[in-house]
Amino acid sequence: MDQHPTTPGRGLTRPPHLRPGDHVVVVAPSGPIDPQRLTAGSAILRSWGLRVTVAPHVLDTHPTLGHLAGTDADRAADLQDAWLDPTVDAVICARGGYGVHRMVDLLDWEAMRAVRPKVLVGFSDVSSLHEAFAQRLGLATLYGPMSATASFIGDGPTAEHLRRTLFDPAATTVLTTPGAGRLVPGRARGVTAGGCTHVLAAERGTPAARPSYAGSILILEDVNEHPYQLDRLLTQFLRSGAFDGVAGIALGSWEGCGRLDRVRDVMLDRLGPLGIPVIWELGFGHCPSTLTVPLGVPALLDADAGTLTLELPALAERPPLDDSPTDRR
Repeated sequence: MDQHPTTPGRGLTRPPHLRPGDHVVVVAPSGPIDPQRLTAGSAILRSWGLRVTVAPHVLDTHPTLGHLAGTDADRAADLQDAWLDPTVDAVICARGGYGVHRMVDLLDWEAMRAVRPKVLVGFSDVSSLHEAFAQRLGLATLYGPMSATASFIGDGPTAEHLRRTLFDPAATTVLTTPGAGRLVPGRARGVTAGGCTHVLAAERGTPAARPSYAGSILILEDVNEHPYQLDRLLTQFLRSGAFDGVAGIALGSWEGCGRLDRVRDVMLDRLGPLGIPVIWELGFGHCPSTLTVPLGVPALLDADAGTLTLELPALAERPPLDDSPTDRR
């Protein structure tokens, strides 16, 4: 793992990258899962040489609230048990939706902090978990596609970028897409943070929320939020001080958010006065083809070039003794 996880500018502790034969557990911390998509996504993970376990409650549905994959306690138990299992190397979320806010405070963070670092993958509603892992565990995570979602199953480049990030992270340090470009010009360095805009806004004021994203390269994207709703969310960030000291911002996809020119106008109006570089359409989030973006890693944002360059690979080198079965703890 990273030997200097808390040194300013170096980012958070990076878990080790994966290798064929590693054990991953699929969990459902949010909404209910389509069984066929779960099967298809697990097959892709197995094709990479991974041992895949599906957590016990992944296919549950809450007894009265059909928008949740099982009870809060069961969803939390699946995630915690996977994290505490010494044989597990990564936890991959099956899908987003809604539900993490309801279960995140049920996790035993002290126990989870005591075990070796491992990889967490997810996006959308999983933004709440990324924030909690950063704040409570000091751990870098991956804002990337989930195993029972359409983009992971149906788009080869989406799955391949996640695979390379997991197995060969040194090969995925430059993030860009053909449509990426500047909204506000300039370059900035900081530690990546962020996720889904409306989920992060809902974190504001909660006990474990960070006071601000000072020193961060903030990534933001969303789905099905109209321009006026995005305006409201960004205004909440501004009024609450969340954007105080942010170094730069990389904007991803805005699927279902209406006309992109109107979304762009809102972003320029709300973010332009910050006087920091902003990238438009970096290509992550709820789009049909998406990049995996590491969170908690130092990076250089170049808005003019439309690139986000990681200054350390997303995941750390494996320790030499990691080949030994007795070292799996």
